[in-house]
This record gives sequence, structure tokens and C-alpha cells, in this order.
Amino acid sequence: MESLALHCSFAAAAATTTTPFSLSPGISLHFRSTPIPKSPPPSIFPPSSSFPALRSPLNSLLFSPLPKRRNPLLFLTRATSQNGKDPPPQTTPPPPPQGAKLLPFLISISIGLIVRFLIPIPVEVTLQAWQLFAIFLSTITGLVLSPLPVGAWAFLGLTTSIVTGTLPFTTAFGAFTNEVIWLIVISFFFARGFVKTGLGDRIATYFVKWLGKSTLGLSYGLTLSEALIAPAMPSTTARAGGVFVPIIKSLSLSAGSRPGDPSSRKLGSYLVQSQFQASTNSSALFLTASAQNLLCLKLAEELGIIILNPWVSWFKAASLPALVSLLLTPLILYKFYPPEIKDTPDAPAMAAKKLEQMGPVTKNEWIMVGTMLLAVTLWVCGSA
Repeated sequence: MESLALHCSFAAAAATTTTPFSLSPGISLHFRSTPIPKSPPPSIFPPSSSFPALRSPLNSLLFSPLPKRRNPLLFLTRATSQNGKDPPPQTTPPPPPQGAKLLPFLISISIGLIVRFLIPIPVEVTLQAWQLFAIFLSTITGLVLSPLPVGAWAFLGLTTSIVTGTLPFTTAFGAFTNEVIWLIVISFFFARGFVKTGLGDRIATYFVKWLGKSTLGLSYGLTLSEALIAPAMPSTTARAGGVFVPIIKSLSLSAGSRPGDPSSRKLGSYLVQSQFQASTNSSALFLTASAQNLLCLKLAEELGIIILNPWVSWFKAASLPALVSLLLTPLILYKFYPPEIKDTPDAPAMAAKKLEQMGPVTKNEWIMVGTMLLAVTLWVCGSA
């Protein structure tokens, strides 16, 4: 029925309208790629019908099958072959190398073998000591050249000392019972936690907001925040590099003070020197603020000096000189190494904006606070 209606409307328009392509009201002329056959095509209408049988493009559309859809991939292939250019092959990047780095590995091993077998052993040195010295040199060389990650290479050296009979198992792993070693390990964990959760950055930013209206106040704010997190972050390097150096760099650049430039005297040089001195004072104030403090305590125990409740005893002994140094160091540096910029009115606003961007204290930060308080409490109340 739809075909019949379309045919009727087309026939009516052809009968009433004369165009340059119309020869008569009932006949239309159109272009074809093949000549028109002499015999008329069969009509769909009965002989008695009043509708004329027109030969128009509509007939071929209505009664011819749908054209086949082209395959786009086949068409693209043909077009490419016609142009004479093959598509570029898809190359995948090579996988990253796995395992040890061959050249550093060979150099590290060769140094140990040369020392062990080619260099004569001194008369005063035993074979065991010389063999341990060769393993030590090979291990140090590997730590410098990095044929493997640090932990893997160190464990390989430890395994070599046991397999070769240089050290017994109990002696080789005896250092793992040392509190200093575990404190160093914990310092890495805590430093990573402070940096990853953003807790150290938040604490320092709060002190900058409260005390940062002047350069001297800014220095005191960073000093106090450094002393606050020192008991739970037993690494001076981790505190400086992970928390305070990025803050100092941001404040210095905002004031036009750039490192390695004469403009560094505007603000950056003073803050860096003040922070460096403050970190040494806070490390001396708490037993767990630095790993070398426990090493000193261990050396004292080997000499027969046993200290009961060492954390509190250390704090009592170090509180007076360390606290006085913490309070006086920024002022002394301000007099003898003065910054060119005395006032920093934009620092509190920058800190407030940064705190607003950081948002409220997150769940991970609260977990880090609880972990820090628990660790300090155990250190204070424990025997080490």
C-alpha cells in the first residue's frame, strides 16, 4: 500500500507539472546508464486501471533489491593497495628488562673474587676475616652500582657469607635483634606514612598559618612543627626531605627567592639554615628522634652502663640544652644570617588556602596520629 501511494503521488505531480525534463503530462524523461528497452515493463496495475504506468526512477527504487553494504575493512584495504602504500605495522614497545643488570653484576662479583683469590692474604689477617672482607667489598660495590635492588643485593651478600662458611647463621643474623636496626626500619615506615597521608604537611602548614606573618615567626613555626613530629619520625633526613623542604621551597619561590641564585638570600637560605639547625636540636631532644641515639645507648650498655627507662632519662638529660637551642637558634640566625625579606604577610593566607584545598583531616591521617601516639607511648613506657 505504501508503494502504491508513493506511485500515485509521483504520477499526479508528473501529470500537473511541466518541467524541462517533461515531454508530455504523462511521460517523464530521465537519464539512464543503459538504453531504454522498447517493450514496456510489466505494470502492477490491472488493464482497467486509470493509473498510468510510468517509468521513473522511483520504480527501480521500489522494486529493486537493497544494495549490498560494503565491508569497511575490505574497502580500506583496497584503497590502501590502490595508493601503493602499505599500512605501517603496529609495533609494541619491548618489555622492560628483568633480572640483574649484567655489567654491574659482573663488576661487583669480580671485585670480590679478585680480592679473595688474586691478592695475597696478609700474615696478620685470618682466612675467615679476609674472605669476609672480600664479600664486604663485593656487597658495597653492588650497593653503588645497583645490579639488583638494595634489599636483594644485601640479602645476597648475607647469604653468600653463610653458604661459604664465613659466618655461622646465628652470627650473620645476630644484627636483626639489634634495636637500632629495627628503629631505622620503623623510621622508613613512619616517614612514608607521614608523607603519604599528608599529616606532616598538614602539621607544618598549621604552624605556618599561626606564626607565619614574619620571617622570624615563620622560622619558629617550622622549628616547632619539626620538634613535634620528631619523636615519631626517627630520621632527620626523612623529616627534612619528606615534609619541610617542599614547604620551604614553596614559600621561598612565592617570595621570589630561588635556590642557587643571589635571590636565595631573600628568604630561602635563612629558612633552610634554620631548619637544618632545628632538626639537629630536635634529634638530640628525643631518644627516638634519630637512629644514632639508640646506637649510643647500645654502645653504653656494652661498656656496662645500664640506664633504666632510657626514653625518659634521655629526655630529662637533653631537655635543657635542646630546648634552649630550639628557641634561640632562629633568633641567632636572624641576627647573623639575616634574610632580606623581614615580613611575610602572604604566608598565612597561602597556608590557609592550602589547608582549604587539603580539606578536613582524613581517616588515614587519624590512623597515622593514633599510630604515632601508640608508638611514642610504647617507647616512653617500655624498656628501650
